Order: sequence, then C-alpha cells, then structure tokens
Amino acid sequence: MSKLSWPFTPQIRIALIAALFLMLTGNVKLFERLLDTYPLTLANTPFLLSLTLFFTLGTMLFLVLVTPGRVGRWILIFLLVASAQTAYYMDHFASVIDSVMLENVLATDIHEATGLMSWSLAWRTVVFGLIPAWLVWRYWPKSESLWREIVARLGLAMMLIAALVLVAAPFTAGYASFIREHKMVRRYANPTFFVSSIFSLIGEKLHRPYTGPLLSTAPDAHLLNPDRKKNLVIVVVGETARADRFSLNGYARPTNPLLAQEENAVSMTAVTSCGTSTNYSVPCMFSVLGRKHFSIKKAEQMENALDVLARLGVQILWRDNNSDSKGVATRVPYQNFKTSTHNPVCTEMECRDIGLLDKLDDYVASKKGQDMLIVLHQRGNHGPEYYLRYPKEFERFTPTCKDRDLRMCSQEEIDNAYDNAVLYTDYFLSEVIKFLKKHDDEYGTAMLYVSDHGESLGEYGIYLHATPYEFAPKEQTHVPGIIWLGTNFGYSAEQLKPLRDTPVSQDDMFCALLAGFEVGTKTCEGARNILPENLDLKRAGIAPGS
Repeated sequence: MSKLSWPFTPQIRIALIAALFLMLTGNVKLFERLLDTYPLTLANTPFLLSLTLFFTLGTMLFLVLVTPGRVGRWILIFLLVASAQTAYYMDHFASVIDSVMLENVLATDIHEATGLMSWSLAWRTVVFGLIPAWLVWRYWPKSESLWREIVARLGLAMMLIAALVLVAAPFTAGYASFIREHKMVRRYANPTFFVSSIFSLIGEKLHRPYTGPLLSTAPDAHLLNPDRKKNLVIVVVGETARADRFSLNGYARPTNPLLAQEENAVSMTAVTSCGTSTNYSVPCMFSVLGRKHFSIKKAEQMENALDVLARLGVQILWRDNNSDSKGVATRVPYQNFKTSTHNPVCTEMECRDIGLLDKLDDYVASKKGQDMLIVLHQRGNHGPEYYLRYPKEFERFTPTCKDRDLRMCSQEEIDNAYDNAVLYTDYFLSEVIKFLKKHDDEYGTAMLYVSDHGESLGEYGIYLHATPYEFAPKEQTHVPGIIWLGTNFGYSAEQLKPLRDTPVSQDDMFCALLAGFEVGTKTCEGARNILPENLDLKRAGIAPGS
C-alpha cells in the first residue's frame, strides 16, 4: 500500500462514494427539515453549510467504521437497500424510522404491509438501492491485509473526527441549540438514525421475556353491588381516527349522520391518545400505568383492565378485525375476524368491521345473566388505502384517492377517502348501538368508542402516523371518544353531557371500565374526568374511602 493511497484504500474509496451517494439520494427529507428550521437566508447560510458538512462527514465516518473486509461488502449492500426504502417513507410520509416504527413493522401483517407497497417504492428501491448494491457486490475489492485495512480506517476516522470538530467549532452556540431543541430533525439522518434504531430494538428484544408470575393489578378489586342488574358493555377500539373529522365534534361535513340521531350518545371532544401507533396505544389504554409510565415490557408483566374484570367474573370477549390485540387479550377469549372463517362480510381485499357483530346475539345468550365486556377492534381508517375501508355505497365524498402513494393524490381526494371511512365507522357504531338496544331491558348496556391514535393527512408535509409522541402533531394524538348509555346502566348520558369538552385521555380508561362494572379498588382512588361529577363516586369505588 503506497503512502499516497493511505488511508484511502480501494474499499474505503467505495465507502466514501457510497456515503456521498446516500447523502444526495437518501436525505432529502433531512435537508427539507433543516431548511424549515433554518430558512435559507444570508445569515443562516454559513450554519446550514456547516450542518450539511457535519452530517456528510458523520455519514462518511459511520460507513468507514462499519464496512471493513469481506463482511463490509454485505453491510454496505444492506445499508444501500434499506436506506433507499427508508428514504422513500421519509420523503413520502415524513415518517421517522425509529425503534417504535420498526416494532410496528414487525407487528404488521401481510395485508397491512401490502397496502404500503407501491410502484414508486419499487422503482426507488431498484434505482437507489438494488442497482448500487449490485455494483458494490460486483466491484468490491479485496483488501491486501485486513489488519492494514483496519489501521487505514482508524487513521481516516481520526481525520474525519477532527474535521467534524473543525466544522462545528465556529458555531458551538448554534449546535447547542440544534441538539437541544431540534431532536426531530436529527431523526431524519439516513442511514445513521435508522441503524441506531435497529440496535435499540435488538436491545429491547434481547431482554428475556418475562416468565414469572403475572403481577396483580388492583389486588383489592371487588364488586360493590354483586346483586345489581348485570351489564353488557361493548368497547370499540377504533383505528386511525381523528377527532376533528367527526361532525359530532364540529366538523363541517356530515360524517356522523347516524350517531347525531342518538340522544344518549355523548362525544368527548378533548380525548388524547397514549401513543401514535396501534402497537403502543392499544395495550396502553387498557393498562393502569398511564402514558408517562407505560412501556410494552412493563405491560406484559402485569394484569390489564380485562384481566381484573375477568378475575371478578365478568365475561370477556375480544373480536379483532385489525392486526391483533397487541397482548391485551392474551388471557381472555379472542376471535380473529380478519378472515371469512369468522367474518361473513369479506371482500377480496379485506373483511368489513360490520362483520364483528355476526352471531354476537348467540354469544350473549350463552352468557345469560352474567356481566359481559365485549371488545371490537376495528379496521377503521387504517391508511394509506382509506378508500378500501368502506363499501362503495359509503363513497359520499368524491373524488377519492385510490393510490397507495398519498402524495400522488390531491388534498381533496385524500380528505374525501378518509372522510368516507369515518362515515362507515359512523354506520358501524350505530349498528353496535342497535345491537345493545335489543338487550337494554335485560342488561345495563353501554358502548365506549375510542380510537387508538389519529392520522396525519398531509399537514406539515406529514402523512400516516407513528411520529414520536413528543414531536407528534395533534392530528395524531387528538382522537374521538364516544359514550352511549342504555336506559338501565346506572347513570345517564345527561350526566356525561356537561363533560363533553373536558380534557380526558386514554389513561382514564382503566378506571372508567372498572367503575362501569361498579368495581371498588384503592387503585382508582381520586375522581376521573371521564366520569360525571354527580355520579356517586364512592359507590363506584373511585373515591377515597371506597
């Protein structure tokens, strides 16, 4: 190896070229966010140039360190292909590929994954991923000596680190502000951030699954009035619904024409979600932990609201037309309604939510005289193919977006397709209420509907959901919540109406479900906003001294 070529060995030169290629083709969204943060003005230009050089040098340093020897070729091939797909989702949906998003990918079934495929993704993967990867595979040079290769890389790494310091040194105050206040922007750095997210997820997965005894939640829970009329409660877990698209909440379009006719239905207008993805929000809303203390690992180790109610004799049934219960229904009866095995209302593309009600009368008859809680997990407004979420007769708002790549559609087309899906949810919820009304004489009946999270429809250039919660726009965290109460439930919808605009969250759901079955426990001491103030809180077991 000549002195002139050191430290730029043939392998290193390819790694550096790949780094420049990735910065040019895989970081469009990063530079867009930088320009949003620091508009291109004469005053901002030096700092923007410094940031550009900093991210470029950082990417070079990363590739130089991770691609030595024969294994380096395969690492670089993986990074090129994965970075092309990462860039596609960042550029088209403004998605951040963090550990939560990767967890969602692992939890996504084939049907949902297919919905995210598109021709634009295919050509992007081929042109910016597979072709460069093939060139690396074809022309990756052999190193004269692995030891010399490593020494050369370490030498270049020291030079790159020195360059990073020199680039940042004149702008220390700017970098301090950027690091402290603009974490979201840094998460668009490709491939460094998604690689760090992979290792974060691997670290989480390497923790041995909890095999000890299930931690008891609310061990003192007890029925306050075992002799009362039994309750039949249906919880509808919605999917990807936004509160501001429900006409019950003031939206100009009539997206809730049927629910608007229900006098005993109360829409809670200020509900916030626990997370921005199904994988996180669904187990969180049934957990006692609350958003600030919730983690999937903790939730797996302890009882949720369904477990507590089942322990007290409430008959639980979970019917799912989504991906699954995310661990909530692990210990209670569960039925998969994503196929025609259980769901009689299926098309070639998917099964409809209305099928979740099939033969539910038979189930109620089989549990006659017992408390029942039935959870219906919707397909709802799952994107990006909103137009597939409803039958043709619900396509009231036209034209609609029928492209998986939402950026290929106009804003009007996206809004129309999404609103049509909300219209179908309105129909589904009205049918749930009709079902409960049939049993209103025999049971105290109630329905609680709450969406797991919201959805971005192009606001701020963001689409879909799963943006990290601390940066998520309100469109992803402000969700609809609707309560309908039958005539024999113990308290009336009139008591809830004054709370219509009271801020509540999915954190309140655990104790609300227990209170609905008149369960007393010190765990739920202290009034919850989701309950009316004039309800006998002590009797419901959620006030001090219960």
